[in-house]
Amino acid sequence: MELEPGLAASVALTITDADTAQTWGSGDVPVLGTPRVLALMEAATVRATARHLPPGTTTVGTRVELEHLLATPVGGTVTAAARLSSVDGRRLAFAVTLHDGDRLVARGTVERALVDREKFLAKVSP
Repeated sequence: MELEPGLAASVALTITDADTAQTWGSGDVPVLGTPRVLALMEAATVRATARHLPPGTTTVGTRVELEHLLATPVGGTVTAAARLSSVDGRRLAFAVTLHDGDRLVARGTVERALVDREKFLAKVSP
């Protein structure tokens, strides 16, 4: 399998108290927290490439650019979408968005690196 631009996936979430800025420590209001927005976007990037990775490899996050544009309350449902926009060797760049229905909640880019799982884990083990 090959990683080629255009691979895409999405992840949906109905927001609970566990997803709020208050819970994540990124603010004191009960709305979807920016760290949770990023986690959803990264989950969409992982899903977009998961079935296409060579055996023994995985991807790890390396860079993020994110604009959180609108607040979303508890009970709202958001969908994170990721599209692989470029492949440069081991570097994968994704365009990501988060929508609440028709409303654009967040947008940005996520970069991930393709790594050998065993070698990567050997470097971080104590």
